Order: sequence, then structure tokens, then C-alpha cells
Amino acid sequence: MGFSGLAAEVLLLRELLIVFSGNELCIGIILANWLILEAFGCIYLGRIAEKSKHTLETFSVITILFSFSLLTAVFLTRILKSVIGIAIGESIGLVPMLYSSFLILFPVSMLHGALFPLSCQMYFMFSGQDASSAGRVYVYETVGTIIGGIACTYLFIPYLHTFQASTVLAILNVIVCLLVLASSWKTGLFQKTMLVTLGVLLFFSGYAVFAGLVDRLHQNSVKTQWKNLNVIHYQNSQYGNISVVENEGQYIFFQDGIPDIITPIPDLAFIEDFVHLPLLAHPEPAKLLILSGGAGGIIKEAFKHPSIETIEYAELDPLLLDLLRKFPTKLTESELNDSRVKITYADGLLFLKSTPDKYDLIFIGIMEPSNLQANRFFTKEFFSLVKKRLNKGGMLVFGLPGSLMYDNKELKNLNGCIFHTLKRVFSYIRVIPGDGNNLFLSSDSEDISTIDRKQIIDRLYQRNIRANVIDPWHLEKKLHHGWQDWFSRFLEGSSQKINSDFKPLGLFYSISHWNALFAPSISGLFRQFERLNLWIIVLLFAFFLLFFFFFRSKLRRFSKAGIPLSIITTGFAGMIFDLMLIFTFQSIYGYVFSWIGLLVSFFMAGAACGAMLITKVQTRIKNCFGLFIKIDLAIVGFSLAWPFVFLAARVYLDSPDVFVFFKMLFLVIACICGLLIGSQFPLANKIYLRNSTSLSETAGLLYASDLLGGWFGGIVGAVVLLPVLGLTGTCITVGLLKLTSFIILTTQPGGHR
Repeated sequence: MGFSGLAAEVLLLRELLIVFSGNELCIGIILANWLILEAFGCIYLGRIAEKSKHTLETFSVITILFSFSLLTAVFLTRILKSVIGIAIGESIGLVPMLYSSFLILFPVSMLHGALFPLSCQMYFMFSGQDASSAGRVYVYETVGTIIGGIACTYLFIPYLHTFQASTVLAILNVIVCLLVLASSWKTGLFQKTMLVTLGVLLFFSGYAVFAGLVDRLHQNSVKTQWKNLNVIHYQNSQYGNISVVENEGQYIFFQDGIPDIITPIPDLAFIEDFVHLPLLAHPEPAKLLILSGGAGGIIKEAFKHPSIETIEYAELDPLLLDLLRKFPTKLTESELNDSRVKITYADGLLFLKSTPDKYDLIFIGIMEPSNLQANRFFTKEFFSLVKKRLNKGGMLVFGLPGSLMYDNKELKNLNGCIFHTLKRVFSYIRVIPGDGNNLFLSSDSEDISTIDRKQIIDRLYQRNIRANVIDPWHLEKKLHHGWQDWFSRFLEGSSQKINSDFKPLGLFYSISHWNALFAPSISGLFRQFERLNLWIIVLLFAFFLLFFFFFRSKLRRFSKAGIPLSIITTGFAGMIFDLMLIFTFQSIYGYVFSWIGLLVSFFMAGAACGAMLITKVQTRIKNCFGLFIKIDLAIVGFSLAWPFVFLAARVYLDSPDVFVFFKMLFLVIACICGLLIGSQFPLANKIYLRNSTSLSETAGLLYASDLLGGWFGGIVGAVVLLPVLGLTGTCITVGLLKLTSFIILTTQPGGHR
């Protein structure tokens, strides 16, 4: 059950990420929807299913329905844009993202959630252990989750497409159900019919794989997803999805559904401005560094400047350049085969940390901080690192979304935040506004702010630059001094907050801008989120405590609310800890999928160890309630200590030895997180069972409480807390939340002692 659930979650998450343009905002939404639907399935569908007299058969039916609903969900995800009328390459707004992922996940998550109380009932049937059944099932499910995470990372994703992986999962579940029912095959006609049905399903599933029917379904879904465009390649890598569309010799390379490289005729207006304006502003550029997006025109245009000697090009995903070579054009062949180009497959930030070289210009091929991985290239820490890697008079070049006509608060805040972050590091900044993109040039040399149009045009002639867009008239227009005054007025009233690795406000403003374009109806809500601070959080918790203490004497049911509330806050803390592990790891290392898989696996391993340890010794624990509240306090302390550990250790990251050790620290912390979160669930079941007569009802209620807390953590943590409050503020918020539930739990009348 745990293996299937984690595998289904990861496979659907990756498919939805492609449809949602790789925007990390959707990760929290998808995970939150998954958890809340599992909670409903656990409470309602599981409660209905447990009334059946045929427990094993009911479990098998729900398992099979879950397995084949996964295949349906994958197909629905592929055709989602066609169904809701979204064009290829267009992003989906927040509201459609929320309801579409909810509907797609609905049958899969509900059915999987119903399996938990049934599993507790089955375990009790065979073991006769009442109080410990839920805890043991929780442990076994967690162990399966760990195995599922490793299998997805190292087996399913690298070697199988999503339909193949989903079918393999269905076959595995059919086999498990056959084994579960094997002991009762002599019982009656119903059991024999079930076994025959499962055997037929196993045969047809295997036939579908070996006869190529699954591959055909995959190909048809891709055609539908891309609205019958000529998709000549569709492949997932450990970093995302890359699709190649061909039309009359023109290739478009999409990364997670967003056009990334167009060849052999790229967007000449953008590329020529992006390359030639900075290079013409430099007196004699010789050595360049391009971090992502260099192929497809940028390298070719740069080499038109005769002084360029070498270009170093760092690209994260090797598959992208492999496909550029598989589908070659004169443009990309000339760029990638040039002996002056040195290609490194590495995350750009990690490359800058490891290289001793210095450069005349560093180009950032990422156009905005739209996710955590991209935000790392727009922070104060990154700009400080770039400054160390620039030669005297060197220049940093990047773009941000801009418009000469469309003026809104979100766009101002995004540009203002990054502009003021740059000012903390570089002495001189010149912004060249444009429709679509604002071009930022940053340096410690005064030349970029004093250079005039005549000097730029003279260099254009001296270097004999031949281009389609860049000519004297175009340069006169782009570099007119009036645009500098216009941009200064544009930034008036914009955010002056600083974007940093552990407080990614650039990401928040990018999400706000993206949301204002595609879901303007809730843009006001994001403006309210921006005002959030720790004082508001403290006041909210204080108000909640006053509300609870005022009404608890009037409503008797509040007397039993302590344990479920504590499990809700623990589920919230668990989801936030999970997101913070990914958040902190990405802020330092970048998006390394295999390591994120390891982080989740170590978290789940810690949860399994915690639940297993408590389940094993709980019969010898004299005061379960006392141990429960001590774990509550431990979670509070851990949450408050987290940021200080990372902020203290981060100072030593320049040493390669410490850099490796720091990765190990992540795994240790992931395990400790899981240990604290997992150890509370078995204790909660034993404590709460004293006031309840039904094992499955208790297990379902507390399991649903855990998932409900995770749902809140996924929505609030990913969209608001981590981007706005940063690492430290989020940790303090989690600590305050757990402290609030601790106070309520220890002051309730009568109780669970």
C-alpha cells in the first residue's frame, strides 16, 4: 500500500508539473490535494468499506480500482490543456490548477486513503493485537513508501515512461491481491470468482505490456496532449520533461511544456539585444560564461565579436544538448562543435563555486526567479559570488519580465526587489527596458552607466557586427536616456526588500506576477500575503488560544480535541519540514532529483524507525501521554534550532570537504525530522483508543488528522510561509503552532492522561 501510494504520487506529480509548466507553486498544491483526498477516503470511504463482511475481498477490489484509476488519471493529465482550452506553451492559472489537480487526483487518492483503515482491520484479524495494529500498519506503510521512493527515483523514472510504470504497478498489486486471497480460495463461490477475475486481469495487463498496447496508449496521449503537433521526441529526465516539436525544419525544444530553444531560426530580436548590448558596452570582451540557455543563438551571436576567445557554457540537463545533437541544425552544430566553446554539465551556481576562473561577462540564461532552483540566480548571495568571478570591469547580464505598456504592482515589485538586491552588491546598474524583457547590466565599473549611444554605435562599426535587429537606429532607440528616467519612475513605490537564498522573495514576487496574469481574480490575496510577518503570526496564535479557552467549557466535544489537534499540527510540521529540506537543499545545491529522492527516503526511514520503536515498546510505557507531550516539545525545539544549524554551517561552505559533509548533514536532519513526526502516531492511537471503542474509527480519524495537517502545510508553506517569511520565519511559525497545540493538550480537562 505504501509503495503504490508513493509511486502513484510521484508519477502524477511529474505529469502535472509538465502541464503546469514546471512551476514549483503547484508542488505544494498537488501534495496538499493528495493528502486531503486521502484523508476523506480514509474517513468516509474507509468507514463504509470496513462494514463489509468480506474484508480481504473488499481490500482487493479497492486496491485494483486504485491501480487502474492511476492509468486513467495519467491520461486525463495529458489531455488537461485540451479539455480546459489552454494553448500549447501557455501557463495555467492558480484556480484552474487547484481544481483540475483536485479532480484528477480524486479517485486515486480517495481509494488509496480507504486502504489504511481496512489494513488495520486486516492486521487485527490475523494478529489479534488491537491497540498496536494501527501503529504497526503505519510502520509497514512507511517502509513501503521508502521502497517506493527509491524505486521511482532509480527504476521507474529513468527506464520507464509513466504508462509503463503505472501498468507495472497495477500488475504488482494484482499479484499481491492474489496472494492475499489465496488462503480463502476454498471458502465459496464469491472468493473463487474474485480469484478468477484477478487472474484474468493479470493476464491482460501482462499482454498489454508485451504486445505494445501500453506504448500505443502513451503515444496517443502525447498526440492529444500536444494537439496533434508533430512531436518527434518526448522524454523525461531526472531534471524534468523535454519535448521536441518539428514543423517544416523548425524545431522547438520544450522543457516542462515551456518553449526553451527554437532553432534554426530563434527569437532574433530578444537574442540580439540580450547578447550585443552588453558586449558592445564592454571595451574588449574576451572570456564569457553562460549559465543555462546558451545554445540556440546566444553563442553564435557572441562569436560575432572578434575579441571573444572562449565561451564556457554550463547546462544542468545533459539530455537537452543530446537532443540538440540528435536533431541538428546548422545553428546548433556551429555552436556546440566550436572548439572555443567549453561545455560543462552542471548546475550554474555550483559551477561558479567550484571554478577558479574569472570572466569578462557572465550571462544568466534564466529569465526570472519562477521557482526555487531559478531563484538562486537572483539572490544577494549569488550576486556576491558572481562579483568574485568577474574580471576588472566585468559585467553580469540577465533579464527579467518587463513591459513598456502593462504596468502593475506585481511587475514593479519583481523588478524592484531584484534591482535593490543588485544594489547591495554592485556599484553600478544599468537597466534597458523592453517589451517582454528588461535587460539588467551590473558591474563595479562606472563605464556601464556613463557609456553613450555614440560610443556603442562606433563599436558596432569597429567590430563589423552584422545582425538582423541591431543597427544604429535600433541602438539609438534602446539607449535613449529617457528610458533610464522612465525605469526610475516605474520603480517608484515598488518593493525594496532583498532577495536571498533562505528568504526567496524574488520567487514570491514572480509567483505574484504570474498569478496576476493568469488568475487576476485572486491577485489581491497575494498582496495581502506580502504583508505577513511574525508579529501577525504571534497575534493569530494568541487569538486562537483565547478562542479555545473561552469556548471549551461550553462545548463538551472540545475536551477530546487535544490529541487530533496535536496530530494535525504534527502533520503540518512534517509537511513543512519536508518542504524546508527541499527548499534549503535547492537553495544551496540546485535541483538534483536523486538527492531529493534520498531526502524523502531518509525522512520516511526516520518516520518508520520512530513509529516502529514506539510500537515495539508502548506496552512497557507507563505514561504514554507524558511521552507524547515530550515529543511535542522536542518538535518545537527542533523547529527553532533548524535555521541556526544551517546558518552557522553555511559559513564554511567554501571548503570542498565541508561541502560534501553538508550533504550528509541534510540526510541526518531528514532522518531526525521523520523520527520525531513518526513516533507520535502510535502513541496517539493508544491514548485516543481509551475514549473510543473502534480501532478502525480511531485509526481513520488520526490518520486523516495527520493528512489534514499536511494539506495545510502544503498550501500555506509552499505559497506563503517559505517565500515570504523565509527559512527562519517559517521555523518559528511551526514552533509556535506546535507550542499552541501543546498548551491546549496539557490544559484540557479530564483528558488522556
